[in-house]
Amino acid sequence: MYAATLAHYGVVGDPARVRDPNRKGTVENAIGHTQATALKGRRFETIAAQNEYLEHWETKWAAPRIHGSARRQVEVMFQEERPHLLPLPLIGMQYFTEEQRTVCDDTCVLVGLSSYAARPAAIGSIVLVRLFEHRFEIRDLKTHALLRTHELAARPGTVVLPDAERVFNPSRETHRILKQAKAIGSATHKLCETLFEREGRTGQRKLWGIVGLVRHYPRRLIDSACERAMNEGVYSYRHVKALTERLLSDALVLLDAPVQIELPLTQSHALIRQGDDYADLFTLGARQSAALTCHPEGETQ
Repeated sequence: MYAATLAHYGVVGDPARVRDPNRKGTVENAIGHTQATALKGRRFETIAAQNEYLEHWETKWAAPRIHGSARRQVEVMFQEERPHLLPLPLIGMQYFTEEQRTVCDDTCVLVGLSSYAARPAAIGSIVLVRLFEHRFEIRDLKTHALLRTHELAARPGTVVLPDAERVFNPSRETHRILKQAKAIGSATHKLCETLFEREGRTGQRKLWGIVGLVRHYPRRLIDSACERAMNEGVYSYRHVKALTERLLSDALVLLDAPVQIELPLTQSHALIRQGDDYADLFTLGARQSAALTCHPEGETQ
């Protein structure tokens, strides 16, 4: 950052020697002098009001005064240095932070959950990413040479990669993903193949997301969700995940539902008698019941 600031303003850093105050520069004393004299005990409502006051203070008091150590007028010394001063850049220094990123299998670097083209950087190489407020630069890690500049995407998951730079030949990583997809099911394997044919290596992040669902959901549900997604014409990891969650929820509802079992009626058994035996038994019981309810004098109770 310090080197970039010096290069932006076209100046050279001249650090003072340690424990040698006589050779130390006095340019920073102007800040302390201004705070101790012009701004001490004063408050301003706006920056514009403060700048107006400082302009008047500089013109009427600071510039005409006699410098304490140089014993010369400040304005006269400034006019002697003025021909050697360069104009300030039209745009001020834009501060940044730096991070290292690895170029992925799809020739992109991942910055803020979005993918950005990194060519001519090679796949697997480490590059320097210089992040500004609204943009960033991709630079060579050793030489700091500028390789690429991108505006930061507003939406996470954005892929900033020209169609001409997309890579469609399968890599070892591609074969590894498709092998895992095939282990889940035929529909999952077909959907992943179609996604790769459409998006190339850039779509491998979606493929990793689909095959990664196996850590949380049964394979059968994932494969059914992929088949339904293809029937609907929506080739998306989020859509597949949503369908898988819906299928799991429906399966749990069926498991919680009470089960009503209808047992078949047994018609023949050692304990089951013939129908005539039951008829004789009912007839005998009816006669005995009638006899018990009759009174000896012929009155009923």
